[in-house]
Amino acid sequence: MSDIERESMPYDVVIVGAGPAGLSAAIRLKQLDPDLDVVVLEKGSEVGAHILSGAVLDPCGLDALIPDWKEKGAPLNTPVKNDNFYLLGEAGKIRIPNFPMPPLMHNHGNYIVSMGNVCRWMAEQAEEMGVEIFPGMACSDLVFDDNGAVKGVIAGVFGLNADGTEGPSYEPGMELHGKYVFLSEGVRGSLSKQVIAKYDLSKGKEPQKFGLGMKEIWEIDPAKHSEGTVTHTMGWPLGGNAGGGSFVYHLDNNQVYVGFAVHLNYSNPHLFPYMEFQRFKHHPMVADLLKGGKRVAYGARAMSEGGYQSMPKMTFPGGALLGCSVGMINVPRIKGNHNAMLSGKAAAEAAFAAIGAGRSGDELTDYETEVREGAIGKDLKKVRNVKPIWSKFGLIASLVAGGFDMWTNTLGFSLFGTVKHGKNDAESTETADKHKVIDYPRPDGKLSFDRLTNVSFSSTNHAEEQPCHLQLADPDLPININLPKYAEPAQRYCPAGVYEILRDEDGSNPRFQINAQNCVHCKTCDIKDPSQNITWATPQGGEGPNYPNM
Repeated sequence: MSDIERESMPYDVVIVGAGPAGLSAAIRLKQLDPDLDVVVLEKGSEVGAHILSGAVLDPCGLDALIPDWKEKGAPLNTPVKNDNFYLLGEAGKIRIPNFPMPPLMHNHGNYIVSMGNVCRWMAEQAEEMGVEIFPGMACSDLVFDDNGAVKGVIAGVFGLNADGTEGPSYEPGMELHGKYVFLSEGVRGSLSKQVIAKYDLSKGKEPQKFGLGMKEIWEIDPAKHSEGTVTHTMGWPLGGNAGGGSFVYHLDNNQVYVGFAVHLNYSNPHLFPYMEFQRFKHHPMVADLLKGGKRVAYGARAMSEGGYQSMPKMTFPGGALLGCSVGMINVPRIKGNHNAMLSGKAAAEAAFAAIGAGRSGDELTDYETEVREGAIGKDLKKVRNVKPIWSKFGLIASLVAGGFDMWTNTLGFSLFGTVKHGKNDAESTETADKHKVIDYPRPDGKLSFDRLTNVSFSSTNHAEEQPCHLQLADPDLPININLPKYAEPAQRYCPAGVYEILRDEDGSNPRFQINAQNCVHCKTCDIKDPSQNITWATPQGGEGPNYPNM
């Protein structure tokens, strides 16, 4: 496709992804110089359509970017009033008191929000300032200059047939060129993955670690609703099978966010993260809350959990990685949106200074310095050991040693230094013969649901005649290698039922089926496949989930 002639459009800064990082960068650029030409390209059908987050928002990012956000009507309507932590057993719970926890773990002063709606509001602010925002424009490839620097992206390719040939409605897309290109695609972005590999940005860093987050929105009995209450749990049902936990957030209008996260470094290929989530809702504490209510939305998304020691180099010739393209989630706080906003602001300031000095296409080293040494780096460095301690020694060790380490880090030191992660999540998967099959209860259709039913509540959609955006390096590997060796875990780790093993009636002739139309763009397959055989690529713009209030 590189030989195709396309129209091109020049901008000062091209931003890929209308999430909190990309929109913050766009807004800050226009604050600094209203005459800068800034464009934001979003693959979702609208801004917010692909945004999924818990979310309890620390407003420090908004405070720094738009200090008068309250007066401007930002949708932060539900302040946190109650903050609960529980360690769950199958039928009971133990309350973990708040007072031993480091101050950074407290949620008072934060807000329960829909990050999709926050991004929609941020997009309105950006457009009022003159930022051009184009939803439904998937960026399928990078454009390089003669010196090997990124000079732009290809966006808006439509109408390819399933075999990759040009269909009757084919559109070649456009090249959008910028003095700098910001990649704010979120976790495991396809273009970000390319530049990390091309420029070896992860050299000398720990491997990035990931989690799978799944979320439902429920409307519940008003008598059980407690607006502003935030609850986190650990323990059952995962136990020793995997790290992770849950959240239940009471927002307004008698709605609650019910979410479940599974760390993707689990070893047992029989683990079924989606079914762990469904089983969690049958815990008496949760079942009582949800009984008589109804689920109104579902979605899933991978999360970057490696933290401070896993952040790749953030700059490359011609651009920078922002937000979750780098990995800026504070894992014990389960918060990254504030850091994404701060990263967008920092990148914008570095680009503004460079453009003002007549530069373009070089590396924005000031941005890298600000992230690592400024507020983001300080936030992440304090908690850098919690995830690797949990992974190596288990939940209880993480609560004790990880909690102690967070306390000492608030005083400026750590007895542990910086703990390494070790293997990446794909390498952590062990062979099936080393583990027992896990027997999961059937969903009851009231509290728990099968995957395909839940996927219908994500409003995801893909045209079937286009090339499959889930690409196999070796089409035979799932059956020849992954099935006998790992019991083909793709049929379980995917939270949308994209991957199946089909057989004849007598159980013979296994075949690997990809139901790409079900994909909710979580990227778990790109991360967890033990053979690293699956690459997630962008489908046509506007396709995928259409989340309303996630």
